[in-house]
Amino acid sequence: MSQTSEATTDYSTKGAYVHTGEEFNRDTHYIEDRIVRGGDNPNEGRWPVEPGRYRLVAARACPWANRTIIVRRLLGLEDVISLGMPGPTHDVRSWTFDLDDGGKDPVLGIERLQEAYFKRFPNYPRGITVPAIVEVASGAVVTNNFPQITLDFATEWTEYHREGAPDLYPEHLREEMAAVNKRVFTEVNNGVYRCGFAGSQEAYDKAYDRLWTAMDWLEERLSTRRYLMGDTITEADVRLFTTLARFDPVYHGHFKCNRNKLAEMPALWGYARDLFQTPGFGDTIDFVQIKQHYYIVHEDINPTQIVPQGPDLASWLSDHGRESLGGSPFGDGTAPGPVSEAERVTAGHNPLYPA
Repeated sequence: MSQTSEATTDYSTKGAYVHTGEEFNRDTHYIEDRIVRGGDNPNEGRWPVEPGRYRLVAARACPWANRTIIVRRLLGLEDVISLGMPGPTHDVRSWTFDLDDGGKDPVLGIERLQEAYFKRFPNYPRGITVPAIVEVASGAVVTNNFPQITLDFATEWTEYHREGAPDLYPEHLREEMAAVNKRVFTEVNNGVYRCGFAGSQEAYDKAYDRLWTAMDWLEERLSTRRYLMGDTITEADVRLFTTLARFDPVYHGHFKCNRNKLAEMPALWGYARDLFQTPGFGDTIDFVQIKQHYYIVHEDINPTQIVPQGPDLASWLSDHGRESLGGSPFGDGTAPGPVSEAERVTAGHNPLYPA
């Protein structure tokens, strides 16, 4: 359900996403502070790596936040950086902790993520976005720069990585990965939103053509290699996976990205299932929350706020056959252990966790 107790018409999202006659342009201005090894001056945007100092606030429903949950798990940072999870829906003000007892985050003691932003930046003028990293002691937001957060998890927190953690950002692949990540972000991760939030037929048609040009490029690339960068998983795979996981349940219909389903693209569908069945990926996906978020929050697109029951998700566990391309997800490393009970996806929300 939407946040009915607080979300009056004054806080409706209507008009927040689609602007008639306009293309969708994402605001990519984030809080650029970083948590880095040797960081010694928060006033200048350099915060120290310090276990227990920070809380990652990341809604399962959001693809950008989902990335950080995956990387945190793959690297074994669960005991180093705690995780707060808002519910799947929000109004124009911000995400709320409506899934927690009393409607408050149990560590930060706040009802609404907006409070952490305002704690540091009173009347913060931009979107209150997830993921966000909050300093526990002060209750103030540190950063919401989602592309950098996961890179810093991989490179600045290495002292606290689990034994056998994968190298998600190999130095010898960084230049090529930057080009791949840029195209995936602009044309696919954000491309689906450009289709869904298009304010005119012309804007939608252009966005649709760009998306499917990129999807065909990915289909070709992944027909000869198991992962985007070769034989093992990297940051690039995390970034693509969270969009693919949402494609058939949401983007195909809700965002009108409907040339075909992901399940009708052999290489991409096999790749997506391969990752879904890899510990750290599929076990972070909550399909129920994902659908609730998009279909309830986007009043511009779905004013009835009715959440569809389909599609059938059991096929995510079918054989993918990607082993024939060689490679292995973790290379010389190991898979993460089981998800802690406190962070497990609700039974029935994911085929890995049947009702």
